[in-house]
Amino acid sequence: MKQLATISLKFANQNLVFTNQRALFWETQNALVLSDLHIGKSATFRKSGIPISQSILIEDLQRLKALIDHFKAEKLIIVGDLFHAEFNTDIDYFKDWLLQFDNLKLQLIIGNHDRLSATLYEDLNIDIFKPSLKLDPFTFVHDLNECEDDAFYISGHIHPGYVLKGKGKQFIKLPCYQVFDNHIVLPAFSKFTGLNTNKTDKKNTNIVFTEDAIFKI
Repeated sequence: MKQLATISLKFANQNLVFTNQRALFWETQNALVLSDLHIGKSATFRKSGIPISQSILIEDLQRLKALIDHFKAEKLIIVGDLFHAEFNTDIDYFKDWLLQFDNLKLQLIIGNHDRLSATLYEDLNIDIFKPSLKLDPFTFVHDLNECEDDAFYISGHIHPGYVLKGKGKQFIKLPCYQVFDNHIVLPAFSKFTGLNTNKTDKKNTNIVFTEDAIFKI
């Protein structure tokens, strides 16, 4: 993992630590909260004859382990799309990766790409929830369509990105967290994803990050 940068913000009287490593840490639950790992995506491409290296998955999981070790996290709350498609060799790698953690609890809110059998989730000791998981004061849901005024949501799915414009026609696209009054949209944890800048509302707070920095816009 490259240099860790963080911003701590309070939501619903809870302290959340936003990182530039595509996950936030919820102190009360001692949990890392992340979304859209898409494990199995690289193997799906390889199966179709597209030479995508497994190193993408390996680097994503190395970064996740570094976060677990840094925060001494006891739980992963995965807000959808832990997996990408059907069972494949990347999932075998993930299963072996999990063996290094004795007491790590995994809670998965089922996303549109999570299509594995219930037996496999049980074999991996993953607790699954559909369509949402409520852990006061937050409701975790993969793709949020409607917000209730008296609830606070954390979602994923859209892989948010932000366009920073420089002088002339220079610009750069960076991943971000979208932060609304009662809703946080997480960035995709996997780097093997695109950035959706079309749904980035610049009227709200966007927490944008690079490999070595994080800042609010």
